[in-house]
This record gives sequence, structure tokens and C-alpha cells, in this order.
Amino acid sequence: MKRIIKKVAVLGSGVMGSRIACHFANIGVQVLLLDIVPKELTPEEQAKGLTLENKNVRNRIVNSSLQAAVAANPSPLYRKADARLIQTGNFDDNLKDISTADWTIEVVVENLKIKKLVFDQVEQFRKPGTLITSNTSGIPIHMMLEGRSEDFRKRFCGTHFFNPPRYLKLLEIIPTPETDPSIVDFLMHYGDLYLGKTTVLAKDTPAFIANRVGIYAIMQGLQVMNKLGLNVDEVDRISGPIIGRPKSATFRTLDVVGLDTLANVANGLYQTGEKDESRELFQLPGYLQKMVENKWLGDKTGQGFYKKTKDAQGKTEILTLDLNTLEYGPKQKAKFQSLEALKPIEDLKKRVKAFSGQTDKAAQFFNESLYGLFQYVSNRIPEISDELYRIDDAMRAGFGWELGPFEYWDVIGAREGVQRMIENGYKPAAWVEEMLNHGKESFYIVQNGQRRYYDIQSKEYKAIPGAENFIILDNLRSSNVVWKNNGASVIDLGDGILNVEFHSKMNTLGGDVIQGLNKAIELAEKDFRGLVVGNQGANFSAGANLGLIYMSALEQEYDEINFMIKQFQDTMMRMRYSSIPVVAAPHGLALGGGCELSMHCDHVQASAETYMGLVEFGVGLIPGGGGTKEMTMRAADRYEDGDIEYNSLKNAFLTIGMAKVSTSGAEAVDLGYLRKSDKITLNSNRLIADAKAQAILLAEAGYTQPVRRTNIKVHGKGALGMFLTGANAMMTGRYISDHDRKISEKLAYVMCGGDLSAPTDVSEQYLLDLEREAFLSLTGERKTLERIQSILTTGKPLRN
Repeated sequence: MKRIIKKVAVLGSGVMGSRIACHFANIGVQVLLLDIVPKELTPEEQAKGLTLENKNVRNRIVNSSLQAAVAANPSPLYRKADARLIQTGNFDDNLKDISTADWTIEVVVENLKIKKLVFDQVEQFRKPGTLITSNTSGIPIHMMLEGRSEDFRKRFCGTHFFNPPRYLKLLEIIPTPETDPSIVDFLMHYGDLYLGKTTVLAKDTPAFIANRVGIYAIMQGLQVMNKLGLNVDEVDRISGPIIGRPKSATFRTLDVVGLDTLANVANGLYQTGEKDESRELFQLPGYLQKMVENKWLGDKTGQGFYKKTKDAQGKTEILTLDLNTLEYGPKQKAKFQSLEALKPIEDLKKRVKAFSGQTDKAAQFFNESLYGLFQYVSNRIPEISDELYRIDDAMRAGFGWELGPFEYWDVIGAREGVQRMIENGYKPAAWVEEMLNHGKESFYIVQNGQRRYYDIQSKEYKAIPGAENFIILDNLRSSNVVWKNNGASVIDLGDGILNVEFHSKMNTLGGDVIQGLNKAIELAEKDFRGLVVGNQGANFSAGANLGLIYMSALEQEYDEINFMIKQFQDTMMRMRYSSIPVVAAPHGLALGGGCELSMHCDHVQASAETYMGLVEFGVGLIPGGGGTKEMTMRAADRYEDGDIEYNSLKNAFLTIGMAKVSTSGAEAVDLGYLRKSDKITLNSNRLIADAKAQAILLAEAGYTQPVRRTNIKVHGKGALGMFLTGANAMMTGRYISDHDRKISEKLAYVMCGGDLSAPTDVSEQYLLDLEREAFLSLTGERKTLERIQSILTTGKPLRN
């Protein structure tokens, strides 16, 4: 049966429900969001003379929840305007409307009795054959089936979204024994392709997969911390990005999630953990119990392990909790010799391997935490999952780890990890030693460009189901690299498509990357049929190498700067006018030069989470790699008659002048950085594969090398006067500084085509020359150098 999701009903509009509703709106699905009717009026409602029968009163709870979600930062929506797809209502008046929904998702309070009452009502109105799922983090899914009809039972499943649903990629699918297998298959596929999720099939066991392992890792970390006498600041320094975990590390994460959430899940695992060898670990330490009693629950109550306050001068200060005294004190800078030694090591796996070989307290904490984790996850198979890769997928997608438990184990070495565990009083599950005895030395291998996992039942390596839909560049580096230097690699993706990826710091665009782009085009034009520009780092590109420009400007080497800008511009134009299609695959940050690069490709296949912008104004410059030219040209292509022309140009000018950065791929279209013909990939794991598919489509459609543009309409003095007057007025009103005015004037001069006396058609090269001249002149300004220095040294923009 073909199943199409046109409308979703979300029952419960709390933090989780409202944000699930927003994420469905992100992908263009209509949503019906319902919640309970208030039982009493607010003072404001009483003052207005309203009654409990008034529609606005009856929908107050759901409307307030949705408004809070839409206003949240970071936003749960790709575009604020997409909130129009969400219709609100209440259980009393509007539950009958779920008959029009293709999927009903229950997201009410975590109470089995209340959930059953909701399902009693759902049964009255739900259309037979439609999906019905429960979003829960701990209640056994099968317990919700009591009293349900056969149709309900067959189409019922647990769908555990992680909060916030837009940003955390995990979606656990938890079927019951009565769930129709086709429903499970549909949800696994829909979550992956349409919702952009890493969908993980989980068993109906306590806390499922991610929370079971994640809460264990937290509780065991607390135990090791106590054993080694470490403090909160020290543990967060050890357990953050240095080992491939989120910046929020351990305790900052708990403050964000809420200590009450941790306590609820941990208590649940203790109560249901009769067969769990680590059950005692889930009992809350005394200080945690006291914090929960005191309502020190983290961000939601204003204090947890950290507390934000103001000092005597009114400056914001972050205080840290001393777990021994339960008193707050100044944040301490944690220093460990082992961590200092890791700073130069960019590659995470090499860093983890090096860290595990150290001996100070930081390394002891890291190693013992891993040994306990290895023991725990090996013992959870087959209890929570039959396949080890599902546990790794769940931890990466749900907790933001860069490596899953078995991937950490592989980095250290499966055999060496077992030896170290035993030496430190830990013991792996029997199947691990059996694996090693059969000569299998790792949990994963790469074979013919595909990653395979060790299957415990067959004792062989198997392909990960669905992996054929993804291209993982790591898996291709051993055999498919056709050219490389220190900043870039050119990889053969197969089917006549090359990929050029960057591996400079933050994927900045320096000389090595420019050389790599030119080489990739040369190779593709000679022997291939298309090129993808993409990587699988944290960010696509943070832009040009600002440090190099700064040093050259300090030395007044303007010829060198001119050469660098010209080389960058020429490379962008070569990408635009090559004889093969070039597709960019931006994700994460695509700033400055990274944005300009994307704008010069034939097609952009952007991740939904792409934060794109021409941000040069913030460092006292204008876009110099073709970005100003491109925005001017795109504005000209939108021109109609009369003042519309100036409006289009003005919008492009303001986008550059305000250094606007999109908060999503969709918003990048609204800002003009992406064209309406460019496409968005919801699941970032599919991005390179989708970009490759677009390159093939362009090639097979009979791609023809474009002809350079000479018909870009610019307005000269007519528009320039408008911009100069506006900049002067802004400075007079003290909205911008004198240096801002100077940059604005130079930007306007380029976008208007200079001081031409009448509207004129000009070439791309004409605009590029103006752009380069303006950029170069600004590098000679002291205030521009001060702005660049501020970004390089503090990471913060300077308004001078």
C-alpha cells in the first residue's frame, strides 16, 4: 500500500509537541496541533470580560505553546512563515478533526494512564488505516495497547524524537510485537528521507537505545569523577569537543536538558533494571538528589551545575557548583598536560588514540569512562539491539557524539581495549572475545568503499542496511583519491563524477584549496563528466584565509593581496564556465568565500542546516571573490520596470551590508544566496549522494558550457546617489560609524557599476574588477585591520 503523509495531528503542545509540529511544517506538511482546554481564566482574560467558552481562551494553552516555539532561539522552524501550516485547536472541540490526518502523534505528559485516556478518544475519531504513534522517552510501548482495536494495534508504534527535533537527528522507531512490519519499514524510510533523521530501530526495552546508553555514560562519568576527585569544570573540559563530544560536554548538557529529566530517566532505569548488571549506578548521588529537591534543575530554573549572575560592575559571570559543599564559586580554568598535548592534533581518531595513551587524571577519567562504556554496550547486545551499529548511530544522532561506543573501541583497538578493560577490573561480553578468537580484530571494516559491521549471529561482517544511499568520503580515501595536497583532496565518486573536499582548518579557502579546485576542474574536464564540491567536516567553509590577508596587509604587500583576490575570482569564474557541471554541497557554515563558491556553481544541493552569508562587511571589507558581482547580477536579473529595479538592488545591498546569515538552507533562498532552482537535502548523511545525483542529471541532460555574461544592467549615478544619501543619513543618525559609511560607499560604487551617467549593460569581468579594487583599497584602512584583528584574536566583531 502506498502511503502519503499530507497532514499530521500532534496531540500535546508542550516543548516537545510544539517542536515536532514545527519540524513537520519545515517539510511542508500540514499540522493539526491540539492541547487541553484551560480550566480557569487568567487575570488578563478576566479583565477583558472573556469566559471559558471563548475560542481564544479554549485554545490559549496550545496557542501560547506554539508562539513560544516560533519565538525560540534557535528556531525550530526553517522559516518563521512556515508556522502558517500549523492549525491549532483543543481536545474538546477539535479532536474529531484528526479524522483528516494521515498520521497522529501523541505527545502528552509522560503518564501511562493519561496516554491511555487520550487513545480512548483517538479511537473514536481516527481514520482506520492511518498511522498512530506515541512519542515517549521511557514508557514501554506495548503497555499502551491495552483495550485498543486490531486496526490501532497493527498501525501503532513508538516514535521517539529527540529534543530539539529540528537539530538532534535521532528518531528511534519502537514497534510492538503486533505492529505491521510494513509500518515499521515506512517509518524508518520516512524519518530518514523526509524528516532528515537518523532512524534507528529500537527494541521495547527501558529507555530504548540512546537514553539507556547515554544516561549510563553520564552516571558512570559521575562515579569516575568522584573516584578521581575532579570538579565540574575539569570534567566539562575533558568530556567536550577534545574527545568528539558537544561543546556542552557533561554538566552544561545536563543544565540544558534539565536535571529533572536526568532524574526521571535514571530512576526509571533503576526501577526496571533487575537484569541490568549496572543497576546500582542509576541511583542518584546525594548531591543530585539535593539539587532536584532544591529545584536547581538547570537552565529552566536559572541554576544547576552552573549559575549565571552579575558581578559588582554589572558584568555577567558564570559560577560553578562545588559538588562537595553545594556552593557556587568562580569558574575555574581546567588545565591538564595531556589535553595541552592534544591541541595540535586535528584528526579526532588520532587525538582519541593519543589521549588514551596518556596517564594524568584527565586521561584516567577518559579511559575509565570508556572501559565502563565498552562493558555496558557489549552487554546490551542483544537486549536493546541485535546489531552494534544501531547503538553507535543512536549515540551520534541523539547525543551529538562524533564517534559511537564501538567506534571509540575501534580507535583504541578492539583487542587492546579488551586487555586494558580486564587490567582495570572491567569485562566485555563473551561475544567480543569470541569475535577476537575468530580473527576479527575490529567492529567495523571498509570493503570496496562500503563500511561493514561485525554481525554477532553470523560471526561475519555485513553491509549496513541503507548505507548504499549514502556516500561516506572517509570510506573512499584509501582507494579513490586521484589527487591531493595539504588543503584539498579530489576523490572519484564513481559514475564519472569527482568530488573535491577541503581539509584546511575550518575548511578555509587558502592557496592549497584554490589549487585543489582548479585541479579538480582540470581532471573533470579531461576524463569525467561532473564535479561535486563537498566535504563531511563540521562546516562547509568558514570563508577565505583571513589571517593571510591580514599579514599581507600589515606588510603592505598589496600586489600580493591583489594576486590572491584575482586568483580567487578567476577560480570562481572557472567553476562557473567550465565544460562540466559543478555542484556545491554546502552544510553548516558557508560564510564569505564559502558562500561565494556556492553561488558560482551550476547547482547547489544544500543541507537543510546551512548557515550561509556574505559576512565580509563585519571585518571592514566587501565580498571580493565574486560575491558582490553575483548579488548585483542576480538583482539585475530580477529587474522589471521603474522603481522595482532600485528595490531589488537595495535588498541585495542591504543583505551584504548587514552581513546577513541564513538560519537554514530555506532561508538562504529567501536572502538570495541560493536560487529557487537549487535544492535542499533534509538528511545531511545523504548530501554528497544527492549532489552527485544532480551532477549526473545535469550531465545527462546535455550540459553545455555557459557563455560569459556581458548584459548585466547597472544604474550608475542614479542608484549611487540613493545609496550615498542613505549611508550619510545612517551615519548622521549614529546608526553606523564613519568607517561603516566608507565601506557602504565602496559597496554601492561596485553594485551601481561605478559613476556611469546612465543605466548601462556591463560584463561580469567589469564588476569583478570594480569589486577587487574596492576590496584592495579597504585592506589599506587601519580600521579594517583593527576589525580583522578582533575577529582573529577574540572571534568577536569590532564596531569602530
